[in-house]
Amino acid sequence: MPRPTGPALMEKLVALCKRRGFIFPASEIYGGINGFWDYGPLGAQLKNNLRDAWWRDMVEVPPLGPDGEPLQIVGLDSSIIQNPKVWEASGHVGGFNDPMVDCRESKRRYRADHLHVFLPSDGEGPGFAFVEGEADTALSKIKKAKRDRDQYRVTPLLSLDPAAYAGVIGPDTKEPGSLTEPRQFNLMFQTYVGATATQDNLAYLRPETAQGIFLNFKNVLDSSRVAPPFGIAQIGKAFRNEVTPRNFIFRSREFEQMEMEWFCHSSEAVKWFEFWSQARLQWWKDQGVQAERLILRTHERDELAHYAKKGAGTVDIEYAYPFTEPGHGELEGVAHRSCYDLTQHQEHSNKKLEFFDPQTRERYLPDVIEPAAGLSRGVLVLLADAYDLDESRPSPELLRLKPSLAPVKAGIFPLTKKDGLPEISDRIFRELRERYVVQHDIKQSIGKRYARMDEIGTPFCITVDHQTLEDQTVTVRDRDTGYQQRIATDKLTPFLAEKL
Repeated sequence: MPRPTGPALMEKLVALCKRRGFIFPASEIYGGINGFWDYGPLGAQLKNNLRDAWWRDMVEVPPLGPDGEPLQIVGLDSSIIQNPKVWEASGHVGGFNDPMVDCRESKRRYRADHLHVFLPSDGEGPGFAFVEGEADTALSKIKKAKRDRDQYRVTPLLSLDPAAYAGVIGPDTKEPGSLTEPRQFNLMFQTYVGATATQDNLAYLRPETAQGIFLNFKNVLDSSRVAPPFGIAQIGKAFRNEVTPRNFIFRSREFEQMEMEWFCHSSEAVKWFEFWSQARLQWWKDQGVQAERLILRTHERDELAHYAKKGAGTVDIEYAYPFTEPGHGELEGVAHRSCYDLTQHQEHSNKKLEFFDPQTRERYLPDVIEPAAGLSRGVLVLLADAYDLDESRPSPELLRLKPSLAPVKAGIFPLTKKDGLPEISDRIFRELRERYVVQHDIKQSIGKRYARMDEIGTPFCITVDHQTLEDQTVTVRDRDTGYQQRIATDKLTPFLAEKL
């Protein structure tokens, strides 16, 4: 049974996540709320495992630099709500906008840069708009019009003159002319600080975690034994009022980021930009993501964010998601932000943020290289990459997660509910739970218990059987290969330690 791809894979993945408790729609009993998701018991554990791996590899044990020496990176946890002047200085209030298009008929709203149109090559008949990665609906409309796909060319909606919208059928409509001209839409969520909701108390939920790092740059310099080149890392929630949240947790309105700002002298910025681009790509491969599904893509000049236009640019680490195949979508960006942010905050706050180098006697604002990954997207990549089918098993679905990232490390089963086997398996469970997340399962057949563990990505299953009564060994089954071996019960902890 081949592994599904495209929409078929996405459908199975979403169903598995709901059935096994990885991810649920937020507020589901009230009909949900678009762009928000809840992580269930297994999803929360998987996300925490990925987060902890990033924190360990970036902060606790940073990588070795180009010269083979360990890098200096410290951690931070800044506030979600900052003084609103922060976002004016950073350019988010004035420039954090996306062009949006409304549909007068369906009342839906779309990001204009996510809309594409099938235009008839001969100019006869309407065009059919679709959201990027969701062309099936438009293709079915073309089929109903009794025309062939080859008679159409695909073009971005924004490349059309707005006057041509009158001849375009929207993604969720049947008649042309329902799409409005694009208009700007600020993505930041507003809130109010204090007892009254007035303009004087207006604040914003942060749209990125980076600014909290820049605000604390001088605090970290003055309180920690660090100096450029060094990094400040942070993991935390960010909020963007996305016009069209879609593709499960890929584009949502509440998400988590794993960001590190690397401060260095401008003369070394290109070197560090290249270093972090390769280092971060390799890190995702080290998490078990298949290399052939990852690429590095350099941003075109017109794609660059305002803070990157003066720098060396931006590269995206992209993954072949089910909804982008055979293309790719962003997982992590590595941007050369130049000294834009520190300069802006120094000017707007009237506080000196420069670093003074006592050896060269130079005073300067460092350039910044920013590897910024989506933790939520990382979870989606792990799930999509690990999903597989094996029809030789009691249940064909399984997740081939890297063992150290799997939510549950081992399932522990007694073969039967009698002859003292449950008591032995319970003792093993109590010993192993002190070091690992493990589950003790005594219900249903052994085949169904294996199937449950396969579906949630558990790398090892430990079965207590009648031979255990004779020689104190158990059967350990490997998730990926199905290989089983006998291991002494007192060797289980070192066995798992080696494998994990």
